[in-house]
This record gives sequence, structure tokens and C-alpha cells, in this order.
Amino acid sequence: MKKIAVVLSGCGHRDGSEITESVSLLIGLHQAGAEVHCFAPDIQIPITNHINGEAQGEKRSLLTEAARIARGHIQSLDKLHAKDFDAVVFPGGYGAAKNLSNWAEKGAQCEVNPDVKRVILEFHSASKPIGALCIAPVLVAKVLGDKKVTVTIGDDAATAAEIEKTGAIHEECPVNDYITDRESKVVTTPAYMYGDAKPNEVFAGIFGLAHEIVEWA
Repeated sequence: MKKIAVVLSGCGHRDGSEITESVSLLIGLHQAGAEVHCFAPDIQIPITNHINGEAQGEKRSLLTEAARIARGHIQSLDKLHAKDFDAVVFPGGYGAAKNLSNWAEKGAQCEVNPDVKRVILEFHSASKPIGALCIAPVLVAKVLGDKKVTVTIGDDAATAAEIEKTGAIHEECPVNDYITDRESKVVTTPAYMYGDAKPNEVFAGIFGLAHEIVEWA
């Protein structure tokens, strides 16, 4: 059985991992026959009200928030090492751009969380598959841009332009499909980068990505 690591960035699309994407990924990976383990950085993050989008003026543990999605079965990201797993996948949600990096503020000039960067480099160096959903492909682009990795975030021209500033290549993709960079073993899908996407369309793209990741692993 293939062991796949999933890296979460909180709980909720405004300040963490997008829940529909994360659950779709977990279902897809399990349907493909994988053993799945969840990880998240053990850091404090600001919380956003998911009704009005306003900051709540408080901070919570990212790891504790992410545990809501993982049903409590989660470990700190510093425990994740490529030698123990066959692939790694990053769900989307604004947390990827706010908590796993500061892409939301700086775009291509962002810094990536040190453990996130280490994990991406470890899996790439070991020639093990890396998956990313929604906005999370910007993490892969920033870390592996010098390798000319190909990713997708759908058809968002502004974000695609920032991705290409990293040295990475952007390819447009519909919500229900995914893009595969066979040389770098990177698989990406747009998911809710299409803001009006329906859950079944998001699931279709993630389902395809999950099966591709497990097949390669």
C-alpha cells in the first residue's frame, strides 16, 4: 500500500485548507488504495470570520485547526520526511498563500515556510510525486521554479503571471481536469481557483489527481 502525506494549512478556505478540496483529496486517495497521513505546521495563525471575511482579532494553532479535517489524526510538519512516504499533496485554500507562505502579500517574491520548502525539495530530490490543488501550486512554483516545473491554477491570468515570474511554467486547465509534469513528477488541479465551480466539478479534478499521484507513487 502506497503511503501518501497530505499537508494542511488550517481549516476553512479563508484562512486555512479548503474543506471540500481536502475531503475530496482524502476520499480520492483512499479510493485509489493509499494509506494517508496528515501533517501541518505547528504555528499560530490569525483567524478570519468565514461569514463576512473579516479578521477576528485572535490567533489559533494551525495544527489544532487542521486536526478538525483530519479527525484528530495529524502530526506536526517537522515530522514529515520523504524517506517515509511515497508522495505528498498540498490542498488549496487561502492558508497555502497566507500560512504556508506569504504569497498573498508578495506573490513571486514570497517566502515559503521552511518546513514546507524542505518537504517539497526532499520529495523532488527523491523523485517522488508532489501534488497541489487550487492556489497551493504557487508553493511548488516558488520552490521548484528554477527547475522549470509546470503547474496550473486554472485560467487566472494575474496569478499565472506571478507564477511565471518564479521561473515555473503555467498551463491553463479546466476545473474538472489536472495537469501532469511528468519530468518533475508534479500534478496540479485548479479546484476552487474557479470561484463559481460546483463541488462535483472540483471533486472530478481532485479525483483524477489523486489517482495519478497514487499510480506514480
